[in-house]
Amino acid sequence: MARHVLVTGGTRGIGAGIACTLKDNGYSVIATYHGNDKNAQDFSKTYHIPSYKWDVRDFDACQKGVAEITEKYGTIDILINNAGITRDGFLHKMTPQMWSEVILTNLNSCFNMSRCVIEAMRTQGFGRIISVASINGLKGQMGQTNYSAAKAGVIGFTKALALESATKGITVNAIAPGYIDTEMVQVMPENILEQIVQGIPSKRLGTTDEIGRAVLFLAAETSGFINGATLNINGGQYMA
Repeated sequence: MARHVLVTGGTRGIGAGIACTLKDNGYSVIATYHGNDKNAQDFSKTYHIPSYKWDVRDFDACQKGVAEITEKYGTIDILINNAGITRDGFLHKMTPQMWSEVILTNLNSCFNMSRCVIEAMRTQGFGRIISVASINGLKGQMGQTNYSAAKAGVIGFTKALALESATKGITVNAIAPGYIDTEMVQVMPENILEQIVQGIPSKRLGTTDEIGRAVLFLAAETSGFINGATLNINGGQYMA
């Protein structure tokens, strides 16, 4: 029987790449989304991946959503914490709302979703939790104190939960993508994007397929000895 995978923010960008790669390799994949109904409907129709709408910032909504999916598909074996947003600005101009929205969506969601699946994983003696951090959670980035703090928090969360869960057959890992060719990156001014690409030793943006293949590796049953790790996928831009 195929393992069940839940990908948050799974209908666009990196999340969609992860969801499609896992489905193409035999996993039973479900995606969540929050904002764009039309995009989610088109995604589900095109790739035959069901999508469910809820706000990952809301613990009660996560509990309700996970319960609904579990009732229909069975235990969630693999959780991909991918949902994330940016609200960029220098700290001296950043509003409390800009700060809290990013922390809630990018970091608190990892607790909300992991808390909702971890007990079932412990009971069955198997689980994979893979969270999407960022190169900027490792090195920092001007104008992203909120985003960098949240993504650094994801890495700390990953390490601690890995220690708690290892004896139960659960691995908890993170990936830290660099600049990936998604809508979020493509809206950057062309001159800024060109400067970024020139600073990447590979001289190109990464692809969502490359991120998907990394997640596929970490999700495998044969990857059980990889735990508490953060896999950098950034074309050599930052080596930590």
